[in-house]
Amino acid sequence: MSHSAISQPTVSSKAKSLTGQAFVPGDKSISHRALIMGALAVGETTITGLLTGEDVLRTATVMQALGAKVEQRTGADGKPTFHVWGRGIGGFSEPADVLDMGNSGTSARLIAGLLSAYPFTSFMTGDASLRRRPMDRVTKPLSQTGAKFVTRAGGRLPMAVTGTPMPMALHYDSPIASAQVKSAVLLAGLHGPGLTTVTEPAASRDHTERMFRHFGVDVRTETASEGGKNGPGRYKVTVLGQPELSGRAINVPADPSSAAFLVVSALLVPGSKLFLPNVGINPLRIGLFDTLQEMGADIVYKNKREEAGEPVADLEVRASRLKGICVPAARAPSMIDEYPILAVAAACADGETRMEGLAELKVKESDRLAAMSQGLQACGVSAVAEGDSLTVCGGGPKGNAPVTIPVNLDHRIAMAFLVLGMVAERPIAVDDASAINTSFPGFADIMNGLGATIEAVNRKDLP
Repeated sequence: MSHSAISQPTVSSKAKSLTGQAFVPGDKSISHRALIMGALAVGETTITGLLTGEDVLRTATVMQALGAKVEQRTGADGKPTFHVWGRGIGGFSEPADVLDMGNSGTSARLIAGLLSAYPFTSFMTGDASLRRRPMDRVTKPLSQTGAKFVTRAGGRLPMAVTGTPMPMALHYDSPIASAQVKSAVLLAGLHGPGLTTVTEPAASRDHTERMFRHFGVDVRTETASEGGKNGPGRYKVTVLGQPELSGRAINVPADPSSAAFLVVSALLVPGSKLFLPNVGINPLRIGLFDTLQEMGADIVYKNKREEAGEPVADLEVRASRLKGICVPAARAPSMIDEYPILAVAAACADGETRMEGLAELKVKESDRLAAMSQGLQACGVSAVAEGDSLTVCGGGPKGNAPVTIPVNLDHRIAMAFLVLGMVAERPIAVDDASAINTSFPGFADIMNGLGATIEAVNRKDLP
């Protein structure tokens, strides 16, 4: 499984309309978890719809380094199916080399949880972007199990992990709603006897809980009401450790975070109409779609159903006139990865949009709060980042000269500004689109097939 990192300066120009059907790649969060759970189960797990982006392939490579067998085969329909033969809970072996997580924070944090439960030393690293991101949010709770972590200053990669020879249950009261923190602790908890519990100030993405149930793990969840024993609105999840897991079949739905870029493109480009089949509509993931509908978006869910414990639907999206709104901080956990593309939608809406509770954006692949405000300003849009909020004044990008946006290895910043280029009077370029392969391989080809004009250029041709 190869990993590419060739710099790709790319330009997006004004589109006439976007029409047709597009198959969005598989959900990144679910793909990571499907591989990990397949590696922890006994027997064969088959995965269809797996995202074959760089981030997920890093997780596949690490599972192989820990002793699981992972094979990619082509099915009768010409689409890839992944087969994982797992080692069982407690069955991983010491990796022979450094584990390179590439750009994937999910891989790094979830696998840190796994490694904390094994009595050997592993070494983890990542690309320049990932090495800037904090790992102490998972190493702090995992250290309570007896695991030891040695990091660079600021809790950053590269990191050495020496797991505990006696995994035990853990009770962790998380100060933030983070699916990665929750998942790291729960994955460690699978290896110890008894009950492991995580509480959060609000429910973060629950893909781990759903995937655990699909594999037969005993999972109990509870959301405290006002004045409840866990505090108002708090979320609590408990798992029973040392389960016997056997391989399962998993069909990964299309990623709503990736679908978001096609949805917003169709809403903004006049005359557009898109049909997006098999998109995950987990209630804890569709804050963006809820927000866009509040702004006046024509988004319709059709053929609602369930796949491997996850709610799924086909999306029909038509061009719409959007209006600015205030997006409350409480919605942030359900759309934390979608703020870059929401900021683009806000830039083209009528009036002002205010997004609150965005502290988490500062520690993503880049400081997305700063990147979006600075990038929008470069495109002639009024955007102000203040504290943990972003305020964007609509009316669309302004100016006649082409502009180039630095993306700092951030796939969502790159895609967001390529979408903005579809409605700008002048081309908008990103200095490097290679990071898009981490989550949405084939993004430019899919968009161009629908009517966009996105093309790679030589660096000397950038505006």
